[in-house]
Amino acid sequence: MSEPSRSGLQERLNKAPELVVFEKVSEEGKCSECGAELVRGDYLSMEKGQPLCLVCADLDHLVFLPAGDMALSRRARKRSLLSAVVVRFSRTRKRYERQGLLVAAEALDQAEDECAADAPERAAARARAAIQRVDEDREFVVAMMKEILGQYPACPAAEAGRIAAHTARRGSGRVGHSAAGRELDPRAIKLAVVAHIRHQHTNYDRLLMQGASRLDARILVREKIDQVLVKWRGADGVDS
Repeated sequence: MSEPSRSGLQERLNKAPELVVFEKVSEEGKCSECGAELVRGDYLSMEKGQPLCLVCADLDHLVFLPAGDMALSRRARKRSLLSAVVVRFSRTRKRYERQGLLVAAEALDQAEDECAADAPERAAARARAAIQRVDEDREFVVAMMKEILGQYPACPAAEAGRIAAHTARRGSGRVGHSAAGRELDPRAIKLAVVAHIRHQHTNYDRLLMQGASRLDARILVREKIDQVLVKWRGADGVDS
């Protein structure tokens, strides 16, 4: 191999994506190389669009580490010369979701020992971080409540507080934890208020339970939402 080709290969290796292994969710299938049956729950690799069992993919010596313990996963992956991400297709969400890692057994043993050694220190750090998050969230809820009442001065204070607390809840995926929400963007505030009105002041939830589609239900309750928004804006009803 010429030097330029070797250099190009090394450059591609440096940029190589992570290896991915798929957990089989269908019943039928065979390894394209050895012909072994692949059943539901088996792991397989894809090469040029064809399935390979882990033996043929040279990954059968690795062990599975379920997702969930970030410190353990990070350390095991760092210690393992070869590793792969395990994903499974979710038919309900229509996407591949991470299940864990395949790592070398000795790397996992080392990672478990390291995690056991500093578990008390990490637990203390998590406790400190949790206290800090609580303080940050409390301040954010107060700030959001003020913004809500600034845009909708006739909104009952108790409801403004519930909207702020609900929207700011961590891990919820709500607008309060979007970039715009954390910056108290007026549009994000309005989205939070509208969502609250939709669920608490209209029959939107009942319509969904009766079989209405989300978009149809939103159309049916739009007028009621607008009425509440006008009322909460105050005397002139002008949107801020």
